[in-house]
Amino acid sequence: MNNQIIFRSLLDKIDQLLESGTPFVAYRKPLDNSVTLMIQQDDLLYLLKNYKQKGFVFAPFDDQEKSVLFPLEKCKIFSASISYPQYNLTIKKKENTSLNSDEKAKTSHIKLVDKGIDFLRSKNVRKVVLSRKETIPIGQILKGEIFDRLIRYYPQAFVFIYFHPKVGLWMGATPETLLSIKGNGFKTMALAGTQSNERKKQIEWGEKEIEEQQIVTDFIVKQLKDFNLNVTKPFTKRSGDLLHICTEINGKLSSNDLIETLIHKMHPTPAVCGLPKEMAKSFILKNENYNREFYTGFLGELNIKKLNDLYVNLRCMKIKDQTASIFIGGGITKDSDPENEWEETVSKSEVMKRVLF
Repeated sequence: MNNQIIFRSLLDKIDQLLESGTPFVAYRKPLDNSVTLMIQQDDLLYLLKNYKQKGFVFAPFDDQEKSVLFPLEKCKIFSASISYPQYNLTIKKKENTSLNSDEKAKTSHIKLVDKGIDFLRSKNVRKVVLSRKETIPIGQILKGEIFDRLIRYYPQAFVFIYFHPKVGLWMGATPETLLSIKGNGFKTMALAGTQSNERKKQIEWGEKEIEEQQIVTDFIVKQLKDFNLNVTKPFTKRSGDLLHICTEINGKLSSNDLIETLIHKMHPTPAVCGLPKEMAKSFILKNENYNREFYTGFLGELNIKKLNDLYVNLRCMKIKDQTASIFIGGGITKDSDPENEWEETVSKSEVMKRVLF
């Protein structure tokens, strides 16, 4: 049973847990008005053995590496209601942010995208998702305050703060559901394409973004074709100051034993990896020149109250000492423009930067 506490007390508790080095995760589901805090009662690192276990799972991008679990039976759980409007926060854009603010990073990413385009054209690969890591100083800001800002500014996202002394401190606000399972029904989404949310009356998408999103949709539908699917038409989905093309996909399970099958078919999706998956993944691991770790992995509730709510770990950062490493990327097709791809990563980085300053 959850222990109900005041939200302000929950934020203070987060900072106390970080000070003491206690493993925990706090999260708020999309458009929910409550926050859950799970505190592991020891500091052991539990690895996921199978998808029948109960708890909170934290999985890396590379599906050959082990996932971490906060086992439900090892945790004390608290919940808090959010007692203020979620939509009324305006965060000032950080001054002096420029598309050309880091010429070395820009040159490096454009070179990577150029290499990716050559790879796509020479190997007949449809898409590869390429990313970069940007590390910035953040000073002494309390992590509970950052979590509070994420909750308030991104009501439609899955917002989390995760800490284990053997894993590190991660935070994020992801717009993308990997799998949500209730009973024998499940839902997922194909999310791709990005543009700034400039409050335009009519939103237009280019051929590149439409194609990129359709690749993701086609992959998921093909992978899950045996699960009695219902597929919506593409629509524009808002995530803070960014817009994406989204298709919602629903299906039916014949057995709970198929949860693991679903995850293996889905992760990593073309939205975070590429297609064909193994060829794209191999290129990423060889050429990105940094370890994604849990960025573009997945996380969430596993078999808690007979629910599975798992989200792709996008729009996230890893915090160590007084620096934050922000992870940003984008889908590359053979028609991508490297300069535009750089600008897209800069726009996405603002999602995290705006809650840090």
